[in-house]
Amino acid sequence: MSALDEAPGAPSAPEGWTARLAGILALAGGMVVLAAAALCTVSVLRRWLLGLPVPGDFELISIGCGLGAFGFLAFGTLARANILVDTATTWLPTRITSRIDAFWTFLWAVVLLVLAERMAQGALDTARSGTTTMVLGISTWWAIAIGAFCLLVTAAVALRWVLQLVRGRG
Repeated sequence: MSALDEAPGAPSAPEGWTARLAGILALAGGMVVLAAAALCTVSVLRRWLLGLPVPGDFELISIGCGLGAFGFLAFGTLARANILVDTATTWLPTRITSRIDAFWTFLWAVVLLVLAERMAQGALDTARSGTTTMVLGISTWWAIAIGAFCLLVTAAVALRWVLQLVRGRG
């Protein structure tokens, strides 16, 4: 049984490069969120003890938490850890509910692809305009590009689920 299965007999998550990449992104996202939490702690202690915060702490923490959230999306999709409302479909045969799940998962993938494309365009526009953070002057295009990449990986994971659900393996 896969580590992502909810219970015996639960569908096994897709494997392969999408699953490995989703795991890597989740791990990286977790490390970034932990680093943001550590920075927040240091900044609060420094403000309390010395009266001086870490310069640009809010910029780095907001970028870190945003990247962390994007990093978790693919793994959440892989684990199917999203909110499912199946009240109206529990009485249907498994094959039919799998097809319904495949449809909504496909729609999720399409939305992710649109968002990834828009964010990639936003990263290019941000790079061209030279947009930076207010205090530290850090360029922000790279963070937007990473978010776009995370959305693209999440879409790939969702499409892998669609294949499994349509084939009756989900």
